[in-house]
Amino acid sequence: MNITVLEELKAYIDPLTPDEHEALERSLLAEGCRDALVLWGDILVDGHNRYAICTQHGIPFETKQHPHFRSMEDVHLWMINQHLGRRSVSDYQRGVLALRKKALLEARKQAAVKAIDQATAAAPEAAVADAAPAAGPAVGAVAADTLAPWEEAEPLKSREAIARAARISAATVAQIEKIQQTAVPELVAAVKAGDISISAAAVVATLPQDEQHNAVAGGSKQLKEVARQVREAKSGSRTPKAPPAEELAQQAAQAGQDQEALLRELTEPRPDESPEAFIARLQRTVRELWLDRARLTRGA
Repeated sequence: MNITVLEELKAYIDPLTPDEHEALERSLLAEGCRDALVLWGDILVDGHNRYAICTQHGIPFETKQHPHFRSMEDVHLWMINQHLGRRSVSDYQRGVLALRKKALLEARKQAAVKAIDQATAAAPEAAVADAAPAAGPAVGAVAADTLAPWEEAEPLKSREAIARAARISAATVAQIEKIQQTAVPELVAAVKAGDISISAAAVVATLPQDEQHNAVAGGSKQLKEVARQVREAKSGSRTPKAPPAEELAQQAAQAGQDQEALLRELTEPRPDESPEAFIARLQRTVRELWLDRARLTRGA
């Protein structure tokens, strides 16, 4: 039987680690391929690693057709949902998958609307009205009772909805979008490999591409250090916020208290100060104030 492996579908599958590959290979050699590979026509949908090992060693395997697929978009959505439900998939990859799902659902809805518009323009109104019930599902109708298990009645419209689908925060979704938009391929690979966190990678992705290349070339420690420097630079460039009204009032009250304390210090005798010493100190203070006034007058 001819089986076609598409790279666009294989891209959804994270490569096995050497230990994982060895364990799967040992199991297939000892027990055979117990689970059937899932196909759509001749296209391999599920079981890529098993298929590769089985063909390498001549291990027999069975196949089965998925009963619900109507298009390649269905295949993509099904594979995305399969991987979103797996614990082994990283937060970054789940975010990427959820964003891909959003794009597919939006494209499907737009295609459905376009098909209906074209049918309306090409046929008399009565004919379109008669054909609408039958044509609806064929162009991607979104009635809940006609949906396949992996579909959504509405696209993932908000960042929060995408976050729920990926089981991450909305802030992390925004960071992944930034990485997808501006990160160089080497930086994306570093995130996938776990050499840098999503948040740090999103910071590095704000740099020009040559600086991103240099950061990645320096390894994991260099990436983290560059992210720290960029954060500090952005933090230092921000305009300081004005203190809140309550804080300003407290500062004014404190200033008034300080002035009162200074006035008491200048005009009242100290507990251990004699009347003569107090008068002498007061005279010195008055003399210093007059000298200060004279200097300020000359300066003006």
